[in-house]
Amino acid sequence: MDIHLAGSRATRRAPSESFTGTVWQDPIITPQAPMRVVAGRVAFEPGARTAWHTHPLGQTLYVIAGVGRVQAKGGPIREIKPGDVVFIPPGEKHWHGASPTTGMVHVAMQEALDGTHVTWMEHVSDAEYNATVG
Repeated sequence: MDIHLAGSRATRRAPSESFTGTVWQDPIITPQAPMRVVAGRVAFEPGARTAWHTHPLGQTLYVIAGVGRVQAKGGPIREIKPGDVVFIPPGEKHWHGASPTTGMVHVAMQEALDGTHVTWMEHVSDAEYNATVG
């Protein structure tokens, strides 16, 4: 058994190559073989979001605070709030983040396949992000 006490692992700012705006990440699960699950708490400031990306075995998001947005490529932008659970199927191109005026915090969970848990793509444009919700 290993216990990571609160504050024993540093919060890190998410890299600008994969995120727009200010995003903070706290590790929850960092896999050690043979584990494949990766989980983290991700806090998006208003307007912040991921770049387009996919996960080889899918991803589950559990919203714990604020108001967010999520979109699968070609689909509508959906608003998400605390208590919402979002499942993104394997290989589905998508993005997620805060609303323009309200921050959002979620727990992101995904499994790695052959050591890879995410493939990052291009940034979500302001026009894509600001499209009508619904």
